[in-house]
Amino acid sequence: MLLATVAGLIVTIWTFGATGFADIITVARRLGLGGFFLFCAWSLGTFFLLGAAWLAAAPGEQTARIGRFTWARMLREAVSDLLPFSQLGGIVVAARSLTVAGIPTPRVYGSLVVDLTTEMAAQLVYTLFGLALMASLLIGDGTAVSLRPAILGGTAIMVAIILFFFVAQRSALDLTGRIGERFIPGSQVAFGDIRAELARIYLRRDRVAVAFGFNLAAWVASGVGGWLALHLMGVPISLLDVLSLESLIFTLRSVAFFIPGALGVQEVAYALAAPLFGLPPESALALSLAKRARDVAIGLPTLLCWQFAEARQIAVRADRP
Repeated sequence: MLLATVAGLIVTIWTFGATGFADIITVARRLGLGGFFLFCAWSLGTFFLLGAAWLAAAPGEQTARIGRFTWARMLREAVSDLLPFSQLGGIVVAARSLTVAGIPTPRVYGSLVVDLTTEMAAQLVYTLFGLALMASLLIGDGTAVSLRPAILGGTAIMVAIILFFFVAQRSALDLTGRIGERFIPGSQVAFGDIRAELARIYLRRDRVAVAFGFNLAAWVASGVGGWLALHLMGVPISLLDVLSLESLIFTLRSVAFFIPGALGVQEVAYALAAPLFGLPPESALALSLAKRARDVAIGLPTLLCWQFAEARQIAVRADRP
């Protein structure tokens, strides 16, 4: 993970340098402090949608706990984007934050699996929407032809990952339980409880559909956030073009899930794909820079609060007789 982070950082610096640091900074500065705060506020609203999606996948939890689930999603993204743990580390930390809050472990992990499944399914719908908007570019003989293998290949990999995750999730829990039993006696019972909870949640098709709807709304809201940032920078581009571009960027980021924060992948994708939609590379990289700054502005306080909460938990356990 550390090597991937360093490599991504090198690629990012190279991409910014090849495009022109001065040009990128000139565009990014147009966002202004007020515009940046507005962009961050929009992103916080998107986290609320993501928290609602996870809560919907957890039947039995009260609506009043949406703040707790929203916090868990913020923590998941902060760990994934700012720490060298990849997306898996963020998922583990987010799940722990809910179990520490007193939510039963089988419900946390069962709902987590359903939330991840509906999130990926929603992303697939969003990606197909983007590909439909890009159909004329991909079929034609323009610049998009050189990117067609990466675009279609990335989409195919994402579809394969989603299908594998959906088909193998129950079997994977059984296998993990059997392996864990060899090292931690009694762990297979815990995995059995999670599997039973997972089956119970899937029987609630209405809740699964609501989780899918909230996740889809979050994907679209993220794309709209990109358009908002570009609009505040004074970059003229249509909302549909930004939604199409963002669907492509999100797809490539998902395929590169093993690279913390998709560092380097996001920047190269913006530099290569943005001109297809009439967006200058410096404007696209200014958007990428604004996203990185937003991730730090939201993620760093989130990580600090998480560490404070962990330290308090340790202190409480140490005080117990």
